[in-house]
Amino acid sequence: MAPTKEVYAVLDRPLKDADDPQPVRQLRKLRWGLVPSWSKTPEGAARMINARAETVHEKPSYRRAFTSRRCVIPADGYYEWVTGTQERDLEVEGKKKRPRKQPYFVLPADGSVFAMAGLYEFWRDRTLPDDHPQAWWVTCSVITTEAEKTPLAVAPADGPHVLADIHPRMPLMLTPDRWDSWLDPSRTDLDDLRELLAPPPPGLMRAYPVSTAVSNVRNNGPELLKELEGPEEGTLF
Repeated sequence: MAPTKEVYAVLDRPLKDADDPQPVRQLRKLRWGLVPSWSKTPEGAARMINARAETVHEKPSYRRAFTSRRCVIPADGYYEWVTGTQERDLEVEGKKKRPRKQPYFVLPADGSVFAMAGLYEFWRDRTLPDDHPQAWWVTCSVITTEAEKTPLAVAPADGPHVLADIHPRMPLMLTPDRWDSWLDPSRTDLDDLRELLAPPPPGLMRAYPVSTAVSNVRNNGPELLKELEGPEEGTLF
């Protein structure tokens, strides 16, 4: 899945036009790249695929969704690319877009679902009439946190042994015991919600190198998940 594409998300929300106002758990297709409801255009969506856990409660683009429109984005795992230390430092500072090098696939070591904490938002395209099927956009963002610095549960023989060696950030994975609380729209207290942003216990993840073909968004197929014996591209390791 690439930014601005549709992804599946789980959310608790009353069904449209239903007599019962109680939230219902449902699987929805959302566009990846959040567009705030007050935005005049959707042009910035590609820059809002991620929201930082440390500031999501205070940023104008995310804080309303954080209070009442939270979702879980299920995945097998996610791709990330190893870069040099200087490039990673510059990326953290927002000064430079990092060059893509060796990709890795990161996933739960036990093969379970990687449940990413997410936010969703509604945006009305005022250029279209009310009855147009694309008049309303439902968009989302993945919440990220600092990458783990503890050893991976399963590390590649030739490669990084902690997630922070791949990238300084990672999607915030919600363990099953937090799913109900995270999805509950009645929970709106900021202090209460921020406790749910704590990183998962360490040692749950594994990572392995995959083909550099995944670096091109035009490529899409099961071969992108194939584990390689070693990196295709030279890295720090």
